[in-house]
Amino acid sequence: MPAGSVFGFLGLFRSELTITFRRWRTLALLAVLAAVSVLIGIAVKIETSDGSPVSGGGGEGGGAGPAFLTQITNNGLFLVFAALAATLPVFLPMAVGVVAGDAVAGEANAGTLRYLLVAPAGRTRLLLAKYASTMVFCLVATLVVAVSALVTGALLFPLGEVTTISGTRIGFGDGLLRAALIAAVVAASLAGLAAIGLFVSTLTNSGIAAMAATVGLLITVQILDTIPQLHAIHPYLFPHYWLSFADLLREPVYWDEVLDNLGLQALYAAVFGSAAWARFTTKDITA
Repeated sequence: MPAGSVFGFLGLFRSELTITFRRWRTLALLAVLAAVSVLIGIAVKIETSDGSPVSGGGGEGGGAGPAFLTQITNNGLFLVFAALAATLPVFLPMAVGVVAGDAVAGEANAGTLRYLLVAPAGRTRLLLAKYASTMVFCLVATLVVAVSALVTGALLFPLGEVTTISGTRIGFGDGLLRAALIAAVVAASLAGLAAIGLFVSTLTNSGIAAMAATVGLLITVQILDTIPQLHAIHPYLFPHYWLSFADLLREPVYWDEVLDNLGLQALYAAVFGSAAWARFTTKDITA
Protein backbone atom coordinates (compact mmCIF):
# COMPACT_ATOMS: atom_id res chain seq x y z
CA MET A 1 0.00 0.00 0.00
CA PRO A 2 1.43 3.41 -0.95
CA ALA A 3 2.54 5.66 1.91
CA GLY A 4 -0.14 8.19 1.03
CA SER A 5 -2.84 5.55 1.32
CA VAL A 6 -1.50 4.43 4.69
CA PHE A 7 -1.44 7.97 6.06
CA GLY A 8 -4.89 8.59 4.59
CA PHE A 9 -6.26 5.50 6.32
CA LEU A 10 -4.62 6.42 9.62
CA GLY A 11 -6.15 9.88 9.41
CA LEU A 12 -9.60 8.42 8.78
CA PHE A 13 -9.09 5.88 11.56
CA ARG A 14 -8.09 8.57 14.04
CA SER A 15 -11.09 10.66 13.02
CA GLU A 16 -13.47 7.72 13.45
CA LEU A 17 -12.04 6.95 16.89
CA THR A 18 -12.52 10.56 17.94
CA ILE A 19 -16.10 10.63 16.70
CA THR A 20 -16.96 7.30 18.31
CA PHE A 21 -15.55 7.99 21.76
CA ARG A 22 -16.75 11.60 21.96
CA ARG A 23 -20.40 10.60 21.61
CA TRP A 24 -22.39 10.71 24.82
CA ARG A 25 -24.07 7.47 23.78
CA THR A 26 -20.73 5.68 23.65
CA LEU A 27 -19.68 7.02 27.04
CA ALA A 28 -23.05 6.00 28.50
CA LEU A 29 -22.65 2.46 27.15
CA LEU A 30 -19.19 2.19 28.70
CA ALA A 31 -20.51 3.54 32.02
CA VAL A 32 -23.26 0.90 32.06
CA LEU A 33 -20.74 -1.86 31.33
CA ALA A 34 -18.52 -0.66 34.19
CA ALA A 35 -21.54 -0.50 36.50
CA VAL A 36 -22.46 -4.12 35.77
CA SER A 37 -19.12 -5.30 37.16
CA VAL A 38 -19.53 -3.15 40.27
CA LEU A 39 -23.10 -4.35 40.85
CA ILE A 40 -22.08 -8.00 40.55
CA GLY A 41 -19.31 -7.47 43.10
CA ILE A 42 -21.63 -5.65 45.52
CA ALA A 43 -24.33 -8.30 45.12
CA VAL A 44 -21.87 -11.09 45.92
CA LYS A 45 -20.50 -9.14 48.90
CA ILE A 46 -24.00 -8.60 50.31
CA GLU A 47 -25.03 -12.22 49.77
CA THR A 48 -21.93 -13.53 51.52
CA SER A 49 -21.83 -10.91 54.30
CA ASP A 50 -23.27 -13.44 56.77
CA GLY A 51 -20.65 -16.02 55.87
CA SER A 52 -22.89 -18.11 53.61
CA PRO A 53 -21.49 -19.20 50.22
CA VAL A 54 -22.69 -17.52 47.07
CA SER A 55 -25.16 -19.57 45.05
CA GLY A 56 -23.86 -20.84 41.71
CA GLY A 57 -23.93 -23.66 39.22
CA GLY A 58 -21.53 -25.88 37.40
CA GLY A 59 -18.55 -24.87 35.38
CA GLU A 60 -19.13 -25.95 31.80
CA GLY A 61 -20.39 -23.90 28.85
CA GLY A 62 -23.19 -21.56 29.86
CA GLY A 63 -22.45 -22.25 33.54
CA ALA A 64 -19.13 -20.42 33.38
CA GLY A 65 -20.61 -17.32 35.00
CA PRO A 66 -22.14 -19.07 38.04
CA ALA A 67 -19.02 -21.22 38.44
CA PHE A 68 -16.84 -18.10 38.62
CA LEU A 69 -19.29 -16.46 41.05
CA THR A 70 -18.67 -19.17 43.63
CA GLN A 71 -14.94 -18.33 43.61
CA ILE A 72 -15.19 -14.54 44.01
CA THR A 73 -15.26 -14.53 47.81
CA ASN A 74 -11.97 -16.47 47.85
CA ASN A 75 -10.27 -14.36 45.18
CA GLY A 76 -11.47 -11.02 43.84
CA LEU A 77 -9.77 -11.74 40.51
CA PHE A 78 -12.62 -14.12 39.72
CA LEU A 79 -14.93 -11.11 39.54
CA VAL A 80 -13.21 -10.30 36.23
CA PHE A 81 -14.13 -13.70 34.80
CA ALA A 82 -17.67 -13.59 36.24
CA ALA A 83 -18.29 -10.07 34.91
CA LEU A 84 -17.11 -10.99 31.41
CA ALA A 85 -19.27 -14.14 31.47
CA ALA A 86 -22.26 -12.07 32.59
CA THR A 87 -21.86 -9.24 30.07
CA LEU A 88 -20.77 -11.23 27.00
CA PRO A 89 -24.16 -12.81 26.15
CA VAL A 90 -26.14 -9.54 26.36
CA PHE A 91 -24.56 -6.25 27.43
CA LEU A 92 -21.31 -6.30 25.44
CA PRO A 93 -22.84 -7.45 22.12
CA MET A 94 -25.72 -5.00 22.46
CA ALA A 95 -23.25 -2.15 22.95
CA VAL A 96 -21.28 -3.31 19.92
CA GLY A 97 -24.49 -3.65 17.91
CA VAL A 98 -25.37 -0.03 18.68
CA VAL A 99 -21.94 1.29 17.64
CA ALA A 100 -21.59 -0.90 14.53
CA GLY A 101 -25.18 -0.36 13.39
CA ASP A 102 -24.76 3.41 13.55
CA ALA A 103 -21.37 3.47 11.80
CA VAL A 104 -22.59 4.16 8.27
CA ALA A 105 -26.34 4.65 8.68
CA GLY A 106 -25.86 7.32 11.31
CA GLU A 107 -23.58 9.32 9.02
CA ALA A 108 -26.04 8.93 6.15
CA ASN A 109 -28.96 10.05 8.32
CA ALA A 110 -27.04 13.09 9.56
CA GLY A 111 -26.04 14.02 6.00
CA THR A 112 -22.31 13.89 6.78
CA LEU A 113 -21.49 10.73 4.82
CA ARG A 114 -21.55 12.46 1.42
CA TYR A 115 -19.15 15.12 2.71
CA LEU A 116 -16.75 12.45 3.95
CA LEU A 117 -16.68 10.97 0.47
CA VAL A 118 -16.06 14.32 -1.23
CA ALA A 119 -12.49 14.11 0.08
CA PRO A 120 -10.21 11.66 -1.73
CA ALA A 121 -10.63 9.09 1.04
CA GLY A 122 -12.19 6.31 -0.96
CA ARG A 123 -15.10 4.20 0.18
CA THR A 124 -12.99 1.15 0.91
CA ARG A 125 -10.64 3.02 3.24
CA LEU A 126 -13.56 4.71 4.97
CA LEU A 127 -15.31 1.38 5.54
CA LEU A 128 -12.11 -0.19 6.85
CA ALA A 129 -11.61 2.75 9.20
CA LYS A 130 -15.15 2.37 10.53
CA TYR A 131 -14.71 -1.35 11.11
CA ALA A 132 -11.33 -0.83 12.76
CA SER A 133 -12.79 1.81 15.09
CA THR A 134 -15.65 -0.54 15.95
CA MET A 135 -13.15 -3.25 16.86
CA VAL A 136 -11.30 -0.76 19.05
CA PHE A 137 -14.60 -0.11 20.79
CA CYS A 138 -14.98 -3.88 21.30
CA LEU A 139 -11.58 -3.97 23.00
CA VAL A 140 -12.18 -0.83 25.07
CA ALA A 141 -15.61 -2.05 26.19
CA THR A 142 -14.17 -5.40 27.23
CA LEU A 143 -11.32 -3.74 29.11
CA VAL A 144 -13.79 -1.42 30.88
CA VAL A 145 -15.66 -4.48 32.17
CA ALA A 146 -12.44 -6.26 33.16
CA VAL A 147 -10.73 -3.30 34.84
CA SER A 148 -13.89 -2.26 36.68
CA ALA A 149 -14.29 -5.82 37.93
CA LEU A 150 -10.63 -6.06 38.95
CA VAL A 151 -10.78 -2.83 40.96
CA THR A 152 -14.08 -3.81 42.58
CA GLY A 153 -12.81 -7.30 43.34
CA ALA A 154 -9.63 -5.94 44.91
CA LEU A 155 -11.63 -3.56 47.11
CA LEU A 156 -14.25 -6.05 48.29
CA PHE A 157 -12.47 -9.41 48.35
CA PRO A 158 -9.01 -10.86 49.02
CA LEU A 159 -6.55 -11.48 46.18
CA GLY A 160 -4.14 -14.35 45.85
CA GLU A 161 -3.39 -17.56 43.99
CA VAL A 162 -5.95 -18.64 41.41
CA THR A 163 -7.55 -22.08 41.45
CA THR A 164 -8.09 -23.14 37.84
CA ILE A 165 -11.09 -25.08 36.54
CA SER A 166 -8.79 -28.12 36.47
CA GLY A 167 -8.27 -27.80 40.22
CA THR A 168 -4.61 -26.74 40.10
CA ARG A 169 -3.33 -23.46 41.52
CA ILE A 170 -1.43 -20.75 39.68
CA GLY A 171 0.15 -17.54 40.98
CA PHE A 172 -1.67 -14.23 41.06
CA GLY A 173 0.60 -12.81 38.33
CA ASP A 174 -0.20 -15.76 36.07
CA GLY A 175 -3.87 -15.24 36.88
CA LEU A 176 -3.63 -11.61 35.77
CA LEU A 177 -2.05 -12.71 32.50
CA ARG A 178 -4.89 -15.19 32.00
CA ALA A 179 -7.38 -12.39 32.68
CA ALA A 180 -5.72 -10.17 30.05
CA LEU A 181 -5.75 -13.03 27.54
CA ILE A 182 -9.41 -13.74 28.28
CA ALA A 183 -10.28 -10.06 27.77
CA ALA A 184 -8.52 -10.11 24.39
CA VAL A 185 -10.38 -13.28 23.35
CA VAL A 186 -13.72 -11.80 24.45
CA ALA A 187 -13.05 -8.67 22.38
CA ALA A 188 -12.12 -10.82 19.37
CA SER A 189 -15.32 -12.83 19.89
CA LEU A 190 -17.29 -9.71 18.91
CA ALA A 191 -15.57 -9.34 15.52
CA GLY A 192 -18.28 -11.27 13.68
CA LEU A 193 -21.09 -9.25 15.21
CA ALA A 194 -19.24 -6.00 14.42
CA ALA A 195 -19.05 -7.02 10.74
CA ILE A 196 -22.73 -7.96 10.70
CA GLY A 197 -23.66 -4.62 12.25
CA LEU A 198 -21.53 -2.75 9.72
CA PHE A 199 -23.20 -4.62 6.86
CA VAL A 200 -26.67 -3.85 8.21
CA SER A 201 -25.60 -0.22 8.58
CA THR A 202 -24.91 -0.02 4.82
CA LEU A 203 -28.45 -1.19 4.00
CA THR A 204 -30.30 1.79 5.46
CA ASN A 205 -29.98 5.51 6.07
CA SER A 206 -31.56 5.25 9.51
CA GLY A 207 -29.12 4.74 12.36
CA ILE A 208 -31.89 3.69 14.74
CA ALA A 209 -33.19 1.09 12.26
CA ALA A 210 -29.68 -0.33 11.75
CA MET A 211 -29.04 -0.55 15.50
CA ALA A 212 -32.42 -2.18 16.13
CA ALA A 213 -31.93 -4.67 13.30
CA THR A 214 -28.46 -5.64 14.53
CA VAL A 215 -29.59 -6.13 18.13
CA GLY A 216 -32.71 -7.98 16.94
CA LEU A 217 -30.60 -10.33 14.84
CA LEU A 218 -28.33 -10.92 17.83
CA ILE A 219 -31.27 -11.89 20.05
CA THR A 220 -32.74 -14.13 17.36
CA VAL A 221 -29.48 -16.02 16.81
CA GLN A 222 -28.98 -16.46 20.56
CA ILE A 223 -32.49 -17.93 20.86
CA LEU A 224 -31.73 -20.33 18.01
CA ASP A 225 -28.55 -21.36 19.84
CA THR A 226 -30.63 -22.53 22.82
CA ILE A 227 -33.07 -24.75 20.89
CA PRO A 228 -31.89 -28.40 21.19
CA GLN A 229 -33.66 -29.44 17.98
CA LEU A 230 -31.38 -27.09 16.04
CA HIS A 231 -28.16 -28.52 17.45
CA ALA A 232 -26.85 -29.24 13.93
CA ILE A 233 -26.53 -25.53 13.15
CA HIS A 234 -25.33 -24.40 16.59
CA PRO A 235 -21.58 -24.64 15.77
CA TYR A 236 -22.12 -22.23 12.86
CA LEU A 237 -23.87 -19.52 14.89
CA PHE A 238 -21.54 -16.68 15.82
CA PRO A 239 -22.38 -16.62 19.58
CA HIS A 240 -22.07 -20.39 20.04
CA TYR A 241 -18.47 -20.44 21.31
CA TRP A 242 -18.49 -17.10 23.11
CA LEU A 243 -18.17 -18.61 26.59
CA SER A 244 -15.36 -20.92 25.51
CA PHE A 245 -12.96 -18.40 27.09
CA ALA A 246 -13.49 -20.34 30.32
CA ASP A 247 -11.15 -22.98 28.86
CA LEU A 248 -8.31 -20.48 29.24
CA LEU A 249 -8.59 -21.07 32.99
CA ARG A 250 -7.74 -24.72 32.63
CA GLU A 251 -4.29 -26.13 33.33
CA PRO A 252 -3.10 -26.86 30.74
CA VAL A 253 -5.15 -24.48 28.61
CA TYR A 254 -7.75 -26.21 26.45
CA TRP A 255 -7.53 -24.40 23.11
CA ASP A 256 -9.89 -26.33 20.82
CA GLU A 257 -13.14 -24.38 21.31
CA VAL A 258 -11.27 -21.09 21.76
CA LEU A 259 -9.68 -21.53 18.33
CA ASP A 260 -13.04 -22.68 16.89
CA ASN A 261 -14.53 -19.43 18.19
CA LEU A 262 -11.78 -17.25 16.73
CA GLY A 263 -11.98 -19.05 13.39
CA LEU A 264 -15.76 -18.64 13.26
CA GLN A 265 -15.48 -14.92 14.04
CA ALA A 266 -12.89 -14.51 11.29
CA LEU A 267 -15.25 -16.26 8.84
CA TYR A 268 -18.19 -14.02 9.77
CA ALA A 269 -15.97 -10.94 9.58
CA ALA A 270 -14.77 -11.93 6.10
CA VAL A 271 -18.23 -12.77 4.73
CA PHE A 272 -20.16 -9.82 6.15
CA GLY A 273 -17.22 -7.45 5.72
CA SER A 274 -17.16 -8.34 2.03
CA ALA A 275 -20.93 -7.91 1.83
CA ALA A 276 -20.63 -4.50 3.50
CA TRP A 277 -17.90 -3.50 1.05
CA ALA A 278 -19.95 -4.66 -1.95
CA ARG A 279 -22.97 -2.72 -0.75
CA PHE A 280 -21.12 0.40 0.35
CA THR A 281 -19.04 0.78 -2.81
CA THR A 282 -22.24 0.75 -4.92
CA LYS A 283 -24.46 2.69 -2.51
CA ASP A 284 -26.03 5.91 -3.81
CA ILE A 285 -24.80 8.35 -1.17
CA THR A 286 -26.49 11.34 -2.77
CA ALA A 287 -29.99 9.85 -2.36
